[in-house]
Amino acid sequence: MRGELRDRVASGVAWNMAEKAGSMLLQAVVSLVVLRLLMPEDLGVMAIPTVFSALALVVVDSGFSQTLIRKDAPTQGDYKSVFLFNIVVSLLLYVLLVALAPVAARFYDMPVLTRIAPVLFLLLPLNALCVIQNTIFTRQFRFALISKVVFISTLAGGVVAVAMALAGCGVWSLVGQRVTAMGTKAALFWALSDWRPRAPYDGGALRRMAPYSTRLLTTDLIASVYNNISQLFVGRMYSADTLAYFNQAQKLKELPVTGTVQSVQNVTFPALAKIAEDGPKFAESYRQMVLVVTFVMFPAMAGLNAVAHDFFAVFLGTKWMPIVPYFRIACLGGLFAPVAMISYNVLKVKSNGSVIVRLEVAKKLVMTGILALTIPRGPIAITWGLAVAALFEMAINFGATRRYTLFTTGCFLRTLLPAAAASGLMFGAILLLERWTAFPPALALLIKTVLGAGIYVAVAAALRFEAFGVAVGLMKKFIRRG
Repeated sequence: MRGELRDRVASGVAWNMAEKAGSMLLQAVVSLVVLRLLMPEDLGVMAIPTVFSALALVVVDSGFSQTLIRKDAPTQGDYKSVFLFNIVVSLLLYVLLVALAPVAARFYDMPVLTRIAPVLFLLLPLNALCVIQNTIFTRQFRFALISKVVFISTLAGGVVAVAMALAGCGVWSLVGQRVTAMGTKAALFWALSDWRPRAPYDGGALRRMAPYSTRLLTTDLIASVYNNISQLFVGRMYSADTLAYFNQAQKLKELPVTGTVQSVQNVTFPALAKIAEDGPKFAESYRQMVLVVTFVMFPAMAGLNAVAHDFFAVFLGTKWMPIVPYFRIACLGGLFAPVAMISYNVLKVKSNGSVIVRLEVAKKLVMTGILALTIPRGPIAITWGLAVAALFEMAINFGATRRYTLFTTGCFLRTLLPAAAASGLMFGAILLLERWTAFPPALALLIKTVLGAGIYVAVAAALRFEAFGVAVGLMKKFIRRG
């Protein structure tokens, strides 16, 4: 059973990360075309309604999908009750956000917000249509299927975005991308799932799930507010193009980070829930998740930081070069988010939810102080503040898990150290190469990428990193399975 669960988790994470890697490459190509065709202020305009849609999506789910995953045996009545709740709340929020769009347009001096809101906020009911199907597939560990659906949806959205950008549609190309991707995802999940809301309505289902789901809603909503609130301040206090540089730096950094975080969350939460009562097995699974994720994310973030100038010079051109300092700082915060998410999943599995709420309040009090100090000092200072907040969140999330697991602080630090040291060595070598040589941006990007990857893999293989052995074994298994 232990080996079977480990293989399912590893396979699930691999499928999720493969899909995220594919989606990341696809989105990178789309971004290359779209960002070259659009002006920075177009991206700045899109950042504002995106914040409100992110907050609304949290409310639509209200923590019920995670509650269903956590339950031992959800009934058909449970699924139907959550489905109807999601639909009703999404429609109410859609009407509310469209009605408030003119107010936001005047506040931010962006008249186009009024026109795009009725289309963009269709994301809410479209997402509500497929939450249950996604939840059921997650409980069944059908991550390969989920990954294929997400990739196809991303591809459909990307094709629409590029076509509309080439046609001169401006910010509407971004709206079309988001709505097409979500609509395709909903359609595919309905086509591939045999679940339908046919069961009798269970009036007490939501009430029974509410205590835990409400705590998750509270924490997720607080986290979403603080993850996005800086964009609202930057959009109000600075120009639309400055908001674009700030926002796109975070988004580009999040292509690998969000992909990893979502892969980890989607797979580890149901996996950890299955072994919650086995203390030693739970702690070892926790350790291995941290081990593998840091082995991937530390060099990825360090490498992106090191090649940022050449990357943007080659792919986005001179009009986007002001994004480089924002992006480099954002990559520092990207080191810590996946590990923080693993610890957060541990808390969701092992606690009753109340400790999560208290932690979120404490973290956001610190975040409030950081924002109060950095907002008056400009977007660069805010970006530094977000990086510091990410480190703090990782530390406090892990600290809170200590009361629930046998995974000690010393073991945690020893787990992080190999990937951190090898990534630091790789980063230093790239900086030395940059200082001693002068190549055209395209050649420099190629040389630095090959050098960095070669150094990291060589160090991991020579020192026999445990995570390197896991990665090689997983690759061999995937090759054998085709």
